[in-house]
Amino acid sequence: MDGLPLELPLFVIATFAGALVAGLSGFAFGLVVSSIWLYILTPLQTATLIIAFGLLVQGFSVWKLRRALDWRRLWPFVAGAALGVPLGVGILTFANPAYVRAGIGLFLVLYSLYALFRPTINPVKAGAAADAGVGFLNGVLGGITGLAGILVIIWCGLRGWPRDQQRTVFQPVAVAIFLMSAFWIGASRAITSDIIKLFFIGLPALLIGTWLGLKLFGRLDEASFRKVVLILLLASGAVLMFPKF
Repeated sequence: MDGLPLELPLFVIATFAGALVAGLSGFAFGLVVSSIWLYILTPLQTATLIIAFGLLVQGFSVWKLRRALDWRRLWPFVAGAALGVPLGVGILTFANPAYVRAGIGLFLVLYSLYALFRPTINPVKAGAAADAGVGFLNGVLGGITGLAGILVIIWCGLRGWPRDQQRTVFQPVAVAIFLMSAFWIGASRAITSDIIKLFFIGLPALLIGTWLGLKLFGRLDEASFRKVVLILLLASGAVLMFPKF
């Protein structure tokens, strides 16, 4: 942050909003916060904080799902991610912030459009090799941005897996990528005192937003809420694609 008066409140508000959405939907924390954080934080700060907060939010959910996990289905994604994460973190440490911001903006736009208008298609038939390939690409994206589960979410949908089954795949994979990314970012000595301070500043907003999201879960119309979130992400992504003034 550059010390501007509005930056710290924006950081806290974005953290709360991301946690609220994640509590309601089970994902999208990184998508929501990155659309704002990338205007007030560096890509490295943004990715590191998404990873740190994501470990808390998703880790709790995975712990609750631990008895339903199918390791035979999970291992190709995790194995692929183990190769992709170091590459993504390497790119993150030297990437031009403007290019990263524009790239994530484009990704948000494409993902939002896909989720809003995706056609009904027959389930894709694929095996462990394809799952590992998706895991690799997801690991690269997670290492660069902290967005650790989006490609797996899309892939699970293309495979035609039921919603509950999808959750037992994309959430554990996301946690695995968070852990790997945290290790590689820590090994590169890129975690600064500013990032640690921001983590503790945002932690109360994260906990309150997650708690409220879990309380509201099931009380709101899921389809309408999903459309609102996707439209907001689409708008945020479009804004990120423009240069920062």
